[in-house]
Amino acid sequence: MRRFLFLLMFALILTGCMPDRYKAYPNDPASFANVDVLWVTHMDLDLHVDFKTHVLKGMSSLDFGRRPGVDEMVLDTRLLTIKKVTFNHSARAHSFKLGAAKGDFGRALTIPLDDTTRNVQVYYSTSPNAPALQWLEPQQTAGKKHPFLFSQSESILARSWVPCQDTPEIRFTYKATVQVKPGLLALMSASNPQKINADGLYHFEMDQPVPSYLLALAVGDIAFKPFDARSGVYAEPSVVEQAAAELNDTPRMIAAAEDLYGPYRWGRYDILVLPPSFPFGGMENPRLTFATPTILAGDKSLVSLVAHELAHSWSGNLVTNANWNNTWLNEGFTNYFELRIMEKLYGRSYEEMLAQLEYQELKNTIARMGKDNPDTRLAMQLNGRNPDESLSNIAYDKGCYFLRMSEKYFTRAVFDSFLQGYFNKFAFHSMTTKKFLAYYREQLTHNDTRVEHELQLRTWIFEPGLPDNCPVPDSPEFQKVDKQRTVFLEGGNASTLNTQGWTTQHWLYFLQGLPHNLTIAQMKSLDMTFGFTKSGNSEILFAWLIKAINRQYEPAYPALKHFLLTVGRAKFVVPLYAALNRTKSGRQMALDIYKQARSGYHPLTYKAVDRILKKNKS
Repeated sequence: MRRFLFLLMFALILTGCMPDRYKAYPNDPASFANVDVLWVTHMDLDLHVDFKTHVLKGMSSLDFGRRPGVDEMVLDTRLLTIKKVTFNHSARAHSFKLGAAKGDFGRALTIPLDDTTRNVQVYYSTSPNAPALQWLEPQQTAGKKHPFLFSQSESILARSWVPCQDTPEIRFTYKATVQVKPGLLALMSASNPQKINADGLYHFEMDQPVPSYLLALAVGDIAFKPFDARSGVYAEPSVVEQAAAELNDTPRMIAAAEDLYGPYRWGRYDILVLPPSFPFGGMENPRLTFATPTILAGDKSLVSLVAHELAHSWSGNLVTNANWNNTWLNEGFTNYFELRIMEKLYGRSYEEMLAQLEYQELKNTIARMGKDNPDTRLAMQLNGRNPDESLSNIAYDKGCYFLRMSEKYFTRAVFDSFLQGYFNKFAFHSMTTKKFLAYYREQLTHNDTRVEHELQLRTWIFEPGLPDNCPVPDSPEFQKVDKQRTVFLEGGNASTLNTQGWTTQHWLYFLQGLPHNLTIAQMKSLDMTFGFTKSGNSEILFAWLIKAINRQYEPAYPALKHFLLTVGRAKFVVPLYAALNRTKSGRQMALDIYKQARSGYHPLTYKAVDRILKKNKS
C-alpha cells in the first residue's frame, strides 16, 4: 500500500495536479486548445519589443495540469513564427506541429509531451500584422516624439501575440519580463511601475488567475498621476493632467462598487488613456483599464465608461463567461452594475437618463437586426463565427434589462444579496448560462415554475427579441427634452428653446429623437445656436455627424473628415462610414477619407470598415 501511495503521489506530481483538479473543461468552439484534458496554470513571458520591425520576440513558459495519460498540449496561435520548443527549461529542442490556418482562428500548435514534462517553453516571434497589436508612429501620438504600442486581446486575439489556450474557460497566473527601448514605459494587466526605467527593462506579476483575453501590454512615452493610494491614471505627458482632472471620481466609483457588491479584489485600479486609435471605449484589463481619449469631454459627462470597466472587475474579470456564446454574463451584468454605480454617485435621475438611452439603443438594435433574428438571444450560438464579428449591444443592453427586470420582480434588496453571493461563490471561475440559471433558480425562483413563467425566464435567455415584461424607463428629465424638441419641430426657433442645465445625456436624447426629414434650414438653425459641428464632446459630435450625413448637411463635412482622420474608436468610425456608404456621393467621400485614415485605425476597426466599403462596390 505504501508503495502504491508513493507511485500515486509521484504520478500526480508529474501531471501537475491533484485529483480534484482533474476538471472536464468543455472545449471552446473558438479555440483549438485541448482544455478538456490539459489546462495551463501559470505563464512566464520574456519579451523584447522591437519598434523597428513591429515585432515581439521572446519566450512563453507554460506550467500546466493534465489528466493521466495525456501526451500532447494543443495551443492557439495566429501569425506566430514558432522557433523552437523545449521542456523543463532545458536546452534540448523538442518536436512540434502547426496545423492548417483557419481564418481568424489561426493555427493549432500541437506539442507532444513525455511523462517527465512539467512545463513547456515556446520560443516565438509575432507578425508585424498581428491583429492584437497596434504599432503607432510618433506622429500618431499626442507627443509626436516617440512610438507607441498597445494590445487588444479580447475576444480571440491573444493568440496573435502569445501562444496560449485562448479561451476564457482557462485561468492562469503570470509573470513577465519586457525589454523596451530606453526612455519608454511598459505596462501590463499586472503589477505596474509608475516611472520610466532608464534601461527599459520591466518586470510584471499577476498573482491572481486570469483568462488569456485579459493579457495586455502597452509601451510608450507614458506618465502617471495618482488619485489615491490604490488608483491613478496613466497617459502621454501632454494628456495626463487633463485625464487626471476628468477621471478623478474614480476612487468614489471604487467605493460605490464595493458598497454594492463587496471588496475590490485586484489590488490597484489604474486607467491608461491611450492614443485615439484605440478601437474601443475601454478594455477591462485587470488592474489597468485601457480607455479611449474620446471620454475626455471636459465636464465628466462621459465617465460612465470608467464605471463600466471598473464593474468588470467583478462581472467578467472575477466571474468570467466560459466562452463567447455566454458574453452576456460578462457584459449584461457589467452594464447593470455600471448603472448602479452611476446612481450612487450622481443620483437616480442621472441613472434613469443613462438607462433610457440604453433602452432606446436596444430597441433600435432589435428593429435593425429583426426581432426574430437568433443573434438577439442572450444565449448565443456562434457556430464557428468570429466572436468579434458577431458581437452587438444585445449582450450588453438586453442582458442589463434582464437583470433590471429581475431586480424589479424580487426587490432590489433581495437581488443585490443574490448578486453579491454570486460574485463571492464563483470568484475566479468561469460561468456558463446553464450554471448561472441553476444558481438563479436555487437562490431566487426556488424552481417554482409559476415564478419562472411570470419572469418569462426562458424567453429572456433563449428566445430572440425583447419580452413584453421588459421594464421601460421614463426619465422626467427627458420629458422636458421632448417638450423642447416638439416646440422646435412645430416651427420654433432654436434660439428660443429652454436648454438651461442640459447635460450630455439631454443633448443625446434630443438629437436622437430628431426626425430624418429635417430641412437644411432646421439643421443650420440648430448648428448656429448650439454649435454641434464644433462640439468637443465626442458623443454629441458623433450623433450630430450622423444627422449631417443623412441630411447631406455640408457645413459639417470638414468636421466629419477631421473626426474620421483623428479618432479610431469603432463605435463612432464604423457607423459614420456606413452612413456615408448609403449614397453615391457619400460613398465617394468615404473612400477618399479612408485612403488617408485606414493606416491609423486598429485592425479591428479597419476590418469592419473594409467590409462596409466592399458592399455595393461600383
